Amino acid sequence: MKKISLSFSRAVALLLAGNVAFGQSVEQGKKFLYYERYKSAKETLEKVLQANPNDLSAVYWLGQTLLAPKDNRDTAAAKALYQKSLMSNGTAPIILCGMGEIELLEGKNSDARQHFETAISLTKAKDIEIFNAVGRANSDYDMKAGDPNYAIQKLTEATQIKKFNDAETFVLMGDAYRKLVDGGNAVVNYTKALQIQPNLAEAEYKIGKIYLSQNNREYFLPAFEKAVQMDQAYAPAYYELYYYWYYHDVNKAGEYLDKYVANTDQGPEMEFSKAEYLWASGKFAEAKSKSQELITQYGDKVAPRMYRLLAFAEDTLGDPASAKRDMLTYFSKETDTSKIRGSYYELLAKDDGKSTDSLIQLEAFKYYGMAIQKDSMPEDKNRYIAEATALAKSTGNKRAQAQLAELVYKTKKNPTQTDLYNWGMGYYQAGEYKTSDSIFCGMYETQYPDQIYGFLWCARSKHAQDDSTSSGGVAVDAYEKLAQFARSSPDSAKFKSQAIEAYSYLAVYANNVKKDKQAAIGYLEKILEVDPNNASAKQFIEALEKKPAQRPRATK
Repeated sequence: MKKISLSFSRAVALLLAGNVAFGQSVEQGKKFLYYERYKSAKETLEKVLQANPNDLSAVYWLGQTLLAPKDNRDTAAAKALYQKSLMSNGTAPIILCGMGEIELLEGKNSDARQHFETAISLTKAKDIEIFNAVGRANSDYDMKAGDPNYAIQKLTEATQIKKFNDAETFVLMGDAYRKLVDGGNAVVNYTKALQIQPNLAEAEYKIGKIYLSQNNREYFLPAFEKAVQMDQAYAPAYYELYYYWYYHDVNKAGEYLDKYVANTDQGPEMEFSKAEYLWASGKFAEAKSKSQELITQYGDKVAPRMYRLLAFAEDTLGDPASAKRDMLTYFSKETDTSKIRGSYYELLAKDDGKSTDSLIQLEAFKYYGMAIQKDSMPEDKNRYIAEATALAKSTGNKRAQAQLAELVYKTKKNPTQTDLYNWGMGYYQAGEYKTSDSIFCGMYETQYPDQIYGFLWCARSKHAQDDSTSSGGVAVDAYEKLAQFARSSPDSAKFKSQAIEAYSYLAVYANNVKKDKQAAIGYLEKILEVDPNNASAKQFIEALEKKPAQRPRATK
C-alpha cells in the first residue's frame, strides 16, 4: 500500500508539474508574440498543442501569432485553426473571439459582432481576457477592419470589473484611439498602462509611435530609448531606433541593428535589415547584390523595400533606367503607404529631370509634386521645391512653376500671403489668366483686403482675358475697385501709379468702347487729382474737349 501510495503521489506531483510547465509554455508563446518574435511564438504554441490539442488558450494565441505579422499574415491558416477548434468547442468564448476577428477581416461585420457578444455573454461580462480579445480584434492599427469605437466601449466595460488591474486593457484602449487618429487619448491610455505596469516597454514604445506619426523627434526618440531601458529585450523599439538613425548616423544605426538582431528571430526580416545596412554603410554594390539575391530567394514574399533598396543602389551606381523600373515595382508592391517617403519620388524626379525628352521632363515635375505632398519634414519639402523650381526655370516651363507654387500653398498647414501671391503670379506669368483671376480676385482680395496686390493683379488678370481693344470691358469693375482702394488707402501716396493705371484703363474704355467722352474726361481728371503734372492726361483732355472742325458747306 505504501509503495502504491508513493507512486500515486508521485504521479500527481508529476501531473501538476506538467501543468505548470504547460501553462508557462503558453505564456512563453505569448511573450514571444509580445516581443514580435513570431517564429518563436508559433513554434512554442504549436508544441503546446501537440501535447494537448484541446488547450483553447494555445489555439487562440497561435491564431493571433498567425495574424500578427502585418506584412505576412496567414489569415487562411488562422481561420482553419479556429474553425477546427469550434467543431469540438462550439461555445468556447476565446475561440469565438478569434473567429470574430477572422470575420472582421472578411468583411462579415455582423457575424463578427454576434460572436463577440456571445463570448461576452457566455462569460457573464466578467472575464477581462474576453473583453481584451474583443478589443484586440477591433483596435489593430494595421488593419482597416474592425470598429475602434466598439473596442473602446468593451474595454471600458472591462475596467469596471471588480479588482480590475490589467495593463493590457489600457494598451488595447490606446490602440483603439490610435486607430481613430486620436493621439491624445491614445497616449493617456498607454500612460495608464504604465501606471499599472511601470516596466511595460510596449506601452512606452507605442507612445513613441504616436509622436513618430507627428514627426515629433523631441518626443519619439526619448520614448523609444526609454522602452529599451525598461526592457532590454524589446526588439520593436530597437528597430525604430535603428531605422531613425539609418538616415542620420550610420554608426549609431549599426549599434541599434546589432541589438535588434540579438533580440529577434533569425529569418527574412533580419536579412532585409542587414541588406539595408550595407547601403547605409556606403557598400552600394554589395547592397545591390544582396537585395537581388533576396528578391530571387523569396520571390513574391520578399519585403517590398528590397526593390526600393535595389533602386537606390542602381541609381548610385549609374543605372537610372533600372533604378526607375525597380522603384516603380516597389510602389506597386508596397501596401503600407505610410512607409513611402518623399525621397523615393525624388529619385525618380531627379533621373527624369536629366532627360532631354520634354515628355519625360514633365514626369519629373509629377514626381516632385508627389514628393512635396508626401514629405512633412520642412527641410525635405523645401529641398524638393527648390530642385523642382530650378528644373522648371532651366527648362522655361512656366506652367510647372505655377503648379509648384500651387502645391506649396495647398500642402502648407498655414500658407502665407507670399505663398498665395506666388501661386497667383505663377499662373499669370504662365498666361493662364482665368486661374490667376480666380486666385487674386476670389481669394487674395478676400483674405488680404488691406493689401493692394489682390486688387492690382485681379484687374490685370481680367484685362489680359479681354481682346486687344478691351471691347468686352472684362476688367472695368476690377479697375474701379483698384482705383477706389488706391485712393482710399492710408498709404495712397505709395499707390499713385496703380491709381493712374486704373483711371487710364477706364478712360480708354469709356472713350473707345462706350463712346462716352465726358466719362473719359472724368477719369482723366481723376488722374490729375492724383498727379497734377501728368502731361499725358492733360493732352488727352485737351484733345477730347476740342470741338471737331466744321465741314465746309457744299456749293451748289
